Amino acid sequence: MKPELTQDSVLDKYDISLLAALQRDAHATNQQLGDVVYLSASQVSRRIQRLEALGLIDRYVALLNPARLGLGVRAISYVTLSHHGDEEGSSFQRDILTIPEVLECFAVTGESDYILNIFAASLNDLSESVLKRLTRLKGVSHIRSNIVLQSVKSTTELPLSHLSKSG
Repeated sequence: MKPELTQDSVLDKYDISLLAALQRDAHATNQQLGDVVYLSASQVSRRIQRLEALGLIDRYVALLNPARLGLGVRAISYVTLSHHGDEEGSSFQRDILTIPEVLECFAVTGESDYILNIFAASLNDLSESVLKRLTRLKGVSHIRSNIVLQSVKSTTELPLSHLSKSG
């Protein structure tokens, strides 16, 4: 795990603009990024290397279109475990890593123990292959799922405005 930002690794307006531009298009060339943030391609390259070394850039990915890939059903599922011991939670977390349809799994407080973001090809696939597998995992006591009808907002861009505030 990379350390948090220190006084020696403070981000200036160019770093923040560069991070924002990379979030919009990580495939852009250093020249294209430089045109956006008003730096030369070589300065962009050096800054990106520094931002990577600081651990601010985790990785670069291609965001695929689930619907065009035949994954037309999205569900948000709330999982409750029967017991809250370390072994049960650890077992669930290990097992959930083996289910490719589960894109995200969050351990949470509140009514549920975990919230899952799931994609499937059809309602039948969701029910038969995903939810049935989930109910068979050790310690799972209850699953409540909501089917997403429409995505109103879905982004991977983190807010960065707090980085430019002084104080």
